[in-house]
Amino acid sequence: MTVIVRELRPDVRPDVEAFAHVRHRALPFVLWTPDAVRHRLLHTHPDAHYRSLVAEEDGEVIGTAQLGLAHESPEPGQGYLNVYVHPDRMRRGAGGLLVRTAEEYLATRGATRLFSWVLDEPAHRAFAERHGYRASRSAHFLRLDLANGTLPPLQDPPPGVELRTAADFADDPRPLFELDAETASDEPSDIDSEFTDYAAWVEEHWEHPLLDRDMTVVVVVDGRPAAFSVAHTDGAARYSTAMTGTARDFRGRGLAKLAKNASLHRARAAGCTEAFTGNDDGNGPMLAINKWFGYEICATEVRYVRDLG
Repeated sequence: MTVIVRELRPDVRPDVEAFAHVRHRALPFVLWTPDAVRHRLLHTHPDAHYRSLVAEEDGEVIGTAQLGLAHESPEPGQGYLNVYVHPDRMRRGAGGLLVRTAEEYLATRGATRLFSWVLDEPAHRAFAERHGYRASRSAHFLRLDLANGTLPPLQDPPPGVELRTAADFADDPRPLFELDAETASDEPSDIDSEFTDYAAWVEEHWEHPLLDRDMTVVVVVDGRPAAFSVAHTDGAARYSTAMTGTARDFRGRGLAKLAKNASLHRARAAGCTEAFTGNDDGNGPMLAINKWFGYEICATEVRYVRDLG
């Protein structure tokens, strides 16, 4: 049996469905839908040189890779590749072939340092280290049982503060872009990012097929968006927090907790039964907030780094 690596075909629905299925099996705590996979492939900024690859064995997709350049970083030459193989199809050479193909492509696009998320399990870590990667920071996936758990009660916002949704900004989402840009730049990461391209943000994030604007809650203080909790849903019963953050001038007032609580209540009322989120291990304040809500760590991943050349 021969394993080959090829490009994902975004206009072939079974191809995209197979990609999403493999990712779901490998990372069940992340929302993967065919539409989301296709959207990222077609609408990521051209400067990222983004690609999606599949490893195929006798016509069956058994492995996947997403790779590109961190074009939003002020430091050039930083690339990323995230490789995941179907857990029932491992040790057939798919992962190694995907890594080599991704590295060769990124090197031709000017990448000098590569970053990859790897599940914190012995076999996955050993695989990364065999390919020359060294461990860096870690992050956690967390899960909350919305069907059987108990959420903190909803609270009235303090004077001068109101709760709105992303749907209220449909005519002009630029204030949310500005809030997202500020909060994202302060997130712990190996790669600094700067959101400066509003049109790209609209295409990649605001028009993302998983974004639920009615469940995305925005805290507005004296007319200015000060905090938000961005909600993604798979159209069924799974909900995920894509981002929760507060503008620098408003931190320490519990506004992020206020936004996330309102969003979770909206998700449960809409029929969502489980909620997921992710936190960098160094983001103590957000980990504390999620623990307060009742989230539990369900998996951990480690960021691995390799310098090329």
